[in-house]
Amino acid sequence: MPRTPVWKSIAIALTDDIAQGRYETGGKLPAEAQLSARFGVNRHTVRRALADMADQGLVHSRRGAGVFVAAKPTDYPIGKRVRFHQNLAREGRSPAKQILTLETRAAAAPEANALQLDPGDKVHVYDGLSLADGQPIALFQSIFPAGRFPGILDALQEQRSVTAALQQYGIEDYTRTETRITAKLATATQALHLKVAEGSPILRTTGINADPAGRPVEFGRTWFAGDRVTLTVGGES
Repeated sequence: MPRTPVWKSIAIALTDDIAQGRYETGGKLPAEAQLSARFGVNRHTVRRALADMADQGLVHSRRGAGVFVAAKPTDYPIGKRVRFHQNLAREGRSPAKQILTLETRAAAAPEANALQLDPGDKVHVYDGLSLADGQPIALFQSIFPAGRFPGILDALQEQRSVTAALQQYGIEDYTRTETRITAKLATATQALHLKVAEGSPILRTTGINADPAGRPVEFGRTWFAGDRVTLTVGGES
């Protein structure tokens, strides 16, 4: 298995420092000489790490002043109620969603199993990009049983909110019945959307949401940019 480049390890360590609150938003990072001494590398390697963090919107440099924290990774609760807009708003971030594709197709076997459908039943699929303060943080795919929610794609096109779309079908509340989290490496297309390097660490979650009667209403997959989001598990979020 290929080794992680030293500059990437430094970028990950500094990103973790920001996530842990060691450097506040707007605060200045240590000088290149200090970082070189800390990590035992030359300044060129430190600059490569800082440039990568700048490309991802985590830091920015001011000529003659140094490198400053632009944003820290967002805490994103994964609990019984996972709501994108509420999660981001709690963190003081501005949420937005970009639609990539909306389509209707036959359910793949894992999708049919998750939604308690028969093989080949139709599903509606919503692929999109989640943003915080204009910065992409996740790719997502939401899959719904087409027979139960025939016009949900139109609602999603208009609202761009799963919660609002389901409310049009009388689903006032839904809860997460299962979540799986897996570490992955970004593919070329995922990297393009998330504005990260190909092969960067990402976190994939899969989950099933159900109505109060326990019937599945959504099967979802999400790929989070690993250094922009800290997933927190548990609670009633």
